[in-house]
Amino acid sequence: MRKGVVKKVLFYAAVGVVAVMGIALALVYTYQDKIIELFVTEANKHIKTKVEVEQISLSLFDKFPHVAVSLDQVNVHEGLPESKESLARADKLYFTFSLLDVIRGKYTVKQFYMEKGEVYVKVLPDGSVNYQVWNADTTSAGDEDFSFDLEKINLNEVAVHYIDQQMKHTYEVDAHALEAAMALSSETIDIEASGNTTIHTVKVGTGEYFKGKKVDVATALTVDRAASVILLQPSAVLIEGAAYEVGGTVGYGGTTTVDLKLDGKNTNVQSLLSLLPQDITQEFRQYRSEGDIYFNGSVKGNVSAKETPLISFNFGARNASFYHPDVKQRVEKINLTGSFTNGEKQKAATSALELKSLSGVLNGRPFKGNLTYRNFDNPSIAFDVQGMLDVGYVLGLAKMEQVRSGSGLADVRIAFSGNLNEFKARPGNSTLNTTGDITLHNVSLNMQDLPMPVTNLSGNLMFKRNDVAVSDFKGKLGDSDFVVNGMFKNMMAWLLLERQRLLVEADFKSSYLNFNQLLSEELNTAEADRTGSSDSYKFAISPNIAFDLSASIDRLRFRRFRGKNVQGEVKLRNQVLSTPNISFRAIGGDFAVRGTLDARTRDHIKVSTATKLNNMSVDSLFYVFENFHQNFIEERHLRGQLTANIVSDVFFDSQLNPKTNLLQAEIDATVRNGQLVNFAPMQKMSAFVKRSELANMRFAELHNSFWIQQRTIYIPEMDIRSNVSAAPVVSISGTHTFDQLMDYKIKLPVLSSRRPDKDAVFGVVAEDSDAGNSSLFLTLKGNEKDFRIAYDNERVRQKVKADLKEEGQELKDLLRGKKPKTKEEKKVELQEGEYFDFN
Repeated sequence: MRKGVVKKVLFYAAVGVVAVMGIALALVYTYQDKIIELFVTEANKHIKTKVEVEQISLSLFDKFPHVAVSLDQVNVHEGLPESKESLARADKLYFTFSLLDVIRGKYTVKQFYMEKGEVYVKVLPDGSVNYQVWNADTTSAGDEDFSFDLEKINLNEVAVHYIDQQMKHTYEVDAHALEAAMALSSETIDIEASGNTTIHTVKVGTGEYFKGKKVDVATALTVDRAASVILLQPSAVLIEGAAYEVGGTVGYGGTTTVDLKLDGKNTNVQSLLSLLPQDITQEFRQYRSEGDIYFNGSVKGNVSAKETPLISFNFGARNASFYHPDVKQRVEKINLTGSFTNGEKQKAATSALELKSLSGVLNGRPFKGNLTYRNFDNPSIAFDVQGMLDVGYVLGLAKMEQVRSGSGLADVRIAFSGNLNEFKARPGNSTLNTTGDITLHNVSLNMQDLPMPVTNLSGNLMFKRNDVAVSDFKGKLGDSDFVVNGMFKNMMAWLLLERQRLLVEADFKSSYLNFNQLLSEELNTAEADRTGSSDSYKFAISPNIAFDLSASIDRLRFRRFRGKNVQGEVKLRNQVLSTPNISFRAIGGDFAVRGTLDARTRDHIKVSTATKLNNMSVDSLFYVFENFHQNFIEERHLRGQLTANIVSDVFFDSQLNPKTNLLQAEIDATVRNGQLVNFAPMQKMSAFVKRSELANMRFAELHNSFWIQQRTIYIPEMDIRSNVSAAPVVSISGTHTFDQLMDYKIKLPVLSSRRPDKDAVFGVVAEDSDAGNSSLFLTLKGNEKDFRIAYDNERVRQKVKADLKEEGQELKDLLRGKKPKTKEEKKVELQEGEYFDFN
């Protein structure tokens, strides 16, 4: 029985609902045109700017149970004369009223909805605004058939753009879902609003705030229209999870005045940073915090194009921690008190940020310090810090791009103060005040732009204004080590400013320098900047570094070269390296060098030197310099001790490839106790000399002057007095190019007992009256792999002509009755610089 009753009730209820809906639909359909006409008429009474609407319709279901006048693709023009720009655009606008209004025939709009739109609010430099588009107060209801009496406003996915060109303010906010309820009276408007938004930016002057912050709002305010004051009740503003309570008053009659108080609840470092200008905090925006962080402040004063209110914030931390979400390192047990104010003149020039009594723990090691940042227009900064810092831990927390990682300890006790702009303008006049010192303990660093590791850094760095004195500063760069004692002048300017020069005046010591590593492009250049292969070199001198060094190096290495006991003075100015005296031992002998290295042009490095070599092994010299990149005469062919004076200009590109076409050199050389072993061209002269003697040609001393120009070695004629019995004196002259093209002239004495008949195979034998023996004139031409020895006809003709002329003169003297000259026994005298005498 009961089931039957229930069924009947449900049936009649459904019928009733359907009937009501049907009646409602009929009424809406019947009065649709009239309602739309009344809406347009009433709207036109109140709005005084052009409104473009694609379609107007009446809907029962879009905002059920209310009836809605729906406007599609709306464009409201701004209220500025002759402007065609928009004040607002929206996909949908809804104005809703009760279904009973349809029955009564009088329609009062109670709610307004705006969906998927944009609002552009402007204040122009002259103070005029673009939003004055209403002819009358739209909140007042009248006796008309259609009126506006708004009680609720809803914004869904609406972007609001506010630009005040007078005060240089810009706000960009997305209202995702924002609802405002209003209660109106003749004197006040009470508004309660709540919703969630995203603040893209708030720009005030040059400062940027709240960038990209999600903000939830729950607020209540009263607008006193008679007094032109907005009373803001304590309202909750949730920024990125941190809650703030905001309350106070805003006066809008005439000059806008504010008196607001802000109290942070459940704040964190991100919420604090969001309140400060973006240019100050952007380096720290990725960091997070835990623990007790507090914040409160006030904004009080006039707001206009010429006036800014006084802003004062106080904040601090108690036993908090600070960390980057991508790394494990944390700053723990942080305690500090801080403040921010825009000062007595309420502008950037009088603004100040202070952190006082800052203390914390880094990897179990305590530190403390203070920071003051004043005058945001012309910043002055002062800070001090003390503590034994774990370098690797600090670098991991700081996430510095220039330094990938590190290790070791730094005992820091340093204070810094100065005006940054004055320092930039006049870095050399000691506007910066830096005091204290840093002591490094076994610090290692992996640099972004230097693949070669820097390890074992130790020593003391004492700061005094712009300079740093280093004491026993030592470390390793790859396999190379160094110890430096001296002054680093203009150090702070070089570190903090662009294009500043560092001057190092110091003693430099090293037990070992490995130039294979130091000059390797793979080890001294970032991967993105490399231009050569894996075995290429890279040499460059920074224009921002200068030094005066007194150097002492126990050992150094480059390719096959090994040097030791390097001593000398080295100066660097304007990318020109110079030395008046560097001495060292190498290749079994002694080097002494003076000269310059000019690296001002990147790929045109000029090395000008005057070098003295003493008692060096010739075979070792050829080995160390890789046979000078030729195969004609190699280290296996030579023996002896070399002494030489060399004046040269050598040119390289930045990868140390020589520019041989520009090379110029003058060489004055002496070789003592020399040997020429199994030298192929000498073997080809076995027709005149025993092969066994040619296999090991010895000479006591050889002296000559050579010069190099346009890739050619010029060799003046020189006599070699050797142990070869058949040719004890050999004369050689000619040229040898860097392309291994040879053109030598050779003169061999042929003794009378040396098988004269066989000499005729090579041509006529000229008699040398001075030597008392015949001489054989030969040429050696070709390259190192294909050369030939031939008879030198030209020199023979010159010799015969000279001999005939001499004999003709003697005959004339005889006919005139002159006695012939008695030939004296020829004495061999050593003339320095002309020939070698075999002992």
